[in-house]
Amino acid sequence: MEYEYFDIHSHIYFPDYNKDREEEIEKLRNAKIGTITVGTSVESSQKAIDLAKRHENLFACVGQHPGDLDVDSVFEEELRDMAGEEKVVAIGECGLDYFRIDEDDLEVKSIQKTVFEYHIDLALERKLPLMLHIRSSKGTFDAYEDALTILEHHAKISGSDLRGNAHFFAGDMEILERFLAIGFSVSFTGVITFTHDYDELIKATPIDRIMAETDAPFVAPVPHRGERNSSLYIPEIVKKIAEIRNESFNQIRKSLIENSKKDFKIG
Repeated sequence: MEYEYFDIHSHIYFPDYNKDREEEIEKLRNAKIGTITVGTSVESSQKAIDLAKRHENLFACVGQHPGDLDVDSVFEEELRDMAGEEKVVAIGECGLDYFRIDEDDLEVKSIQKTVFEYHIDLALERKLPLMLHIRSSKGTFDAYEDALTILEHHAKISGSDLRGNAHFFAGDMEILERFLAIGFSVSFTGVITFTHDYDELIKATPIDRIMAETDAPFVAPVPHRGERNSSLYIPEIVKKIAEIRNESFNQIRKSLIENSKKDFKIG
């Protein structure tokens, strides 16, 4: 299938789409929009796979969301079998999420790191990229710094075999440079259509290391704020990236599609 746009991160299996999911997917197909449906647990990863198998413009990502982990959590071994499914193109979303835990909750942080390591091992084993979820404590970059320490260690051992994307990127310039140094890409959501906080990061990211995502059903872009988000709105994000970079919209659109196809090996 030839794509006009590609949304690398969405959750179309969420209950938000229960009433019109198939209609929504058909609209995406007609608009030549592809998307990666990202799992956050074993159950939702299976839903992502099932949808991807039925629709040529959908692909799956399997993993455990770090924000859902607690002191009793372990890595769910069922994900190893799921990762071998034909339309699985990435492992995640996985990573570290310190936003809703106490700063001194070292036990939960340790569990998040351990489960993250298992995701990294699985990605390397299956030769798939990681789909990272990293959210720091308010006013800090602590989760980014811890995640990068882990990733940089693996990059020294595995080199270019370690690949991935920092979804919903919200780091600073130093964090961006560290991701680029290990060959990772970063992606931006509809947030960029209503704040200038990410403009300099978007300008600084090499064109072959940047991607667009909706994170639907969350954070709908202007002019759809307040609505349920949709991969149908990915053109608004691509348009804004082109505007911020002061580059041709059509060239940016084509580059982002090629980045997505190359990094996630989507034919």
